[in-house]
Amino acid sequence: MTGNESRRAFVLVIDACGVGALPDAAAYGDEGTNTLAHLADAVGGLELPTLQALGLGSIVPLRGVPPSPDPAIHGRLHPLGPGKDSISGHWELMGVVQERALPTYPGGFPPELVARLARATGHELICNRPDNGLAAIEDFAAEHLRTGELILYTSQDSVLQLAAHVDRVPAQELYRACALARETMRGEHAVGRVIARPFTGAQGAFVRTEGRRDFALQPPSRSYLQELRDAGVEVHGVGKIHDLFAGVGVSVRHEGATNARALESVEELLAQPGQGLVFANLIETDQVYGHRKDAAGFAGALREIDAHVGAMLERLREDELLIVTADHGVDLAHPGTDHTREYAPLLAVTGEMLARRAAGGSLEGARHDGPLADVGATALRWLTGRDADGLPGDAFIS
Repeated sequence: MTGNESRRAFVLVIDACGVGALPDAAAYGDEGTNTLAHLADAVGGLELPTLQALGLGSIVPLRGVPPSPDPAIHGRLHPLGPGKDSISGHWELMGVVQERALPTYPGGFPPELVARLARATGHELICNRPDNGLAAIEDFAAEHLRTGELILYTSQDSVLQLAAHVDRVPAQELYRACALARETMRGEHAVGRVIARPFTGAQGAFVRTEGRRDFALQPPSRSYLQELRDAGVEVHGVGKIHDLFAGVGVSVRHEGATNARALESVEELLAQPGQGLVFANLIETDQVYGHRKDAAGFAGALREIDAHVGAMLERLREDELLIVTADHGVDLAHPGTDHTREYAPLLAVTGEMLARRAAGGSLEGARHDGPLADVGATALRWLTGRDADGLPGDAFIS
């Protein structure tokens, strides 16, 4: 027995909330990026009282978010390997570091590969270019609806995306096609994710449904999720967490196609007695607002998350830990609509720290800068009382 059996940890990943360009950002074309700082400037200042009190403004200067006089654990986290997408960011949070970047297709997929995909899926493919998903749908939906051919597109990230209108190609058939595409994209073409993008609506008003499904590569090495599972600790994946890890190391999958649904899942788990890790992705800052350069929407989503975090803090038990972080950036002030190579913020607090402040003391938080893997290392130490041999990262709290 370790004495940690009743403990629980919550890790909230606010997708694409970078806090400054990494030293190698210029190699990715991302020099000078800072998603949250530039967002704050664009909207005349952010209003995030809960995250401000925890120390968000103590990490980097943010308009409207002053440094906290009594911050929790706070700092910036960096990847150890290449990449700037969801799969590399989330993998690294749990100690999985890629040796080399996954393949990307800035000029679209090679014709011979497209032909292989068409044979494998049983569907002809149109578009085949790097594109914003909604733009690809608007430009090619008419042809897709007429012919039934699937809309194929990619981005700067290591992804292959297939879109189809649910009235022309049912979602289950799209998922089947994506599973077959996943099997095809192996070896030199082993993209990080094949993503199913069902949509609905009419020309000029198409909308993607909540039926997105990610078919990811299995992580290439052992993760902290597997360490936790092997120690008998339940791992709850909320939103796209299960898909990003191809289910490896995840005990229970919970809904989270929208921020509202993901936060609802987290709050349901918080309300239940239990132990283990709750690992949640909050997708809309990236998918809905970041890529579309919607500064007002992005800021509004952050305000909603801030309110939910505030409610969580009021209910956090003394033996519970909350970590708020991100996976990469998507700087709205940067040319293009793709992810940016940035640091992720770190905010961490325990119920015991909050109880101490409520009794008139202070949080006694400190600055912690380190690799993304420190999050996984901390979750393992908090929940089991031990460290993992052979995995990167150091716990910042016991």
